[in-house]
Order: sequence, then C-alpha cells, then structure tokens
Amino acid sequence: MMWNLKKLGYLTMRNLKLYFKDKMTFFVSLITPVILFVLFATFLKSTYEEQLIAIVGEGILPTSLINAFSGGWLFSSVLATSCITVAFCSGIMIIDKINSADIDFKVTPIKNYILKLSYVLANMLSTFIVCFVFLIIGLIYLGIVGFYLTFLDVLLIIANIILTSLFGTLLANIIWSFTRSQGVMSSICTLVSALYGFICGAYMPISTMGEGIKNFTSLLPGTYSTILFRQGFLNGTLDKMLEYGHSPMVDAIKQSFDVSYIAFGTNIPTWAMYLIILLTSVVLLILLIIISTIKIRRKTK
Repeated sequence: MMWNLKKLGYLTMRNLKLYFKDKMTFFVSLITPVILFVLFATFLKSTYEEQLIAIVGEGILPTSLINAFSGGWLFSSVLATSCITVAFCSGIMIIDKINSADIDFKVTPIKNYILKLSYVLANMLSTFIVCFVFLIIGLIYLGIVGFYLTFLDVLLIIANIILTSLFGTLLANIIWSFTRSQGVMSSICTLVSALYGFICGAYMPISTMGEGIKNFTSLLPGTYSTILFRQGFLNGTLDKMLEYGHSPMVDAIKQSFDVSYIAFGTNIPTWAMYLIILLTSVVLLILLIIISTIKIRRKTK
C-alpha cells in the first residue's frame, strides 16, 4: 500500500513537472483568464455598472462600491470558466497518448488505476495553481478599486476553486479516455472555451436569459459553481450596500446578477450548490473508473 502511494506521488509530480517544465505553458494558462478579464472590463464593465445604477439609483452608491461590485462580478465570471477551461487544456494524459508515452508505462509494474489517478491529481493541481494565482491577481485588483471581502468569503472562493477544478478535471479525463489525437484535443479545448461561459451563466446573467435556457442551465453543475463564485466575491459588497439602501433593493440586485438563484421556482441554498457539485464529481469519478475498467478488460481479451 505504501509503495503504491509512493508511485502515485512520483507519477503525480512527474505529470506536474511536465506541465510546468515549459514556463510558457504556465504563462499562457495564466494569461488567458487575464486577457478574458481585460476584455470583460473593457466591453462589459460599464454595462453592468449602468444596470446596477438603474436598480439602485444615480448617486446613491460610492464609486468604490460600484467598482468593487463590477470587479467582483467579472472576476467571478472568469474564475468560473477558468476552472473548467484550464482543466481541459492542462491534461498530461492526452499528451502522453499523443507521444505514446502511455505505452511505456504498460511494461512497468505500475497498476493502471495508479497511473489514471496520477493524471487526475496532476491535472487538478495544475488547474488549481493557475486559478489560485489568478485569484491573487483578482484580490489585488479589488484591493485597489474597493475591497469588501471577508476572510470567510476568500475561504469559500478557494473551496469552490478546488471543487470546480475537480469537476472540470474529471470531466476532461473522461473525454480524454476516448481520444489520442492532438487535433481532437485542440478542437475540444476551443469548443469548451467558447461555449462553457455561456451555458454556465458566466458571460451574461442567467436572469436575462429566456425561460427555456434558464431551465436548461439549472440542470448543469457549472451553473451552481458560477453562483458560488458570485456569492464569494459579492456578498461583502452587497452587505455594505445595505448602508446606502434597503433590503428589497439588495434582493433585486442579487436576483438580477445571479448572486441568489431560483431553479424551477425553488430558491437554491448555498449548501445545496456545494452538494450538487460534489455529488456530480463523485458520479464523474465513478464513471471514469468504470470506463477505465472496461477499456482494460477489452485490451486483456
């Protein structure tokens, strides 16, 4: 047992080193969410601020509070998408398949489940590292324009990064189990990067979508991950807004900007959102184990 754990540790470190060996890989992984935030801030920041002022009223909120709200909303959007897109684009499993390195492992006394688990752990850790660095950038930005997060808010954001990175990693590794092509990998990464932000409510508030789209997004775990990031970044700001308005005004802001979420007529509590993501990850893990077991049995026949 101890020897298997050592093997798992060595393989996980090997996969991490391969990913971060090329400094440009880490830079590109990090610069992608930064560029996305810059684009958001350039083209959407004023739109969300105008929408906020339309709800609250002109001249009610101080500039720092408005900046903190728009900055927190944008950073929560980018983090929600990055936890998935980075997971899809940082997997070593598919790279080993393309380079036929996985064939070399088959002649070693390493059990297949240890190899698979090392890919998942390394993929999740690399995703978490990139997203955590981006979180630090976000906290620095909010510290400049307006910082209202509590220590508990930051902890909840980190917990959500871990959960969402796990969810994205398991989903990515399930898909990578069926391909050995660099072209397919690039196509899937591009597709996920382009579509995920829309279907999880990161690029635009779910409250502005049609009823059919709302019901569809309510079935996706990524939607609840996005809401949790919204709450982590914006709860402190919304609490501060109570000093400048009343509770119904803050409730209206929460509903308009997806800080609170109603699915099929039911208000979803925060603990239920965490539970949904966790249970989905467990289901994906079981599915990955089943797929790996079936593929092994087919090869041994």
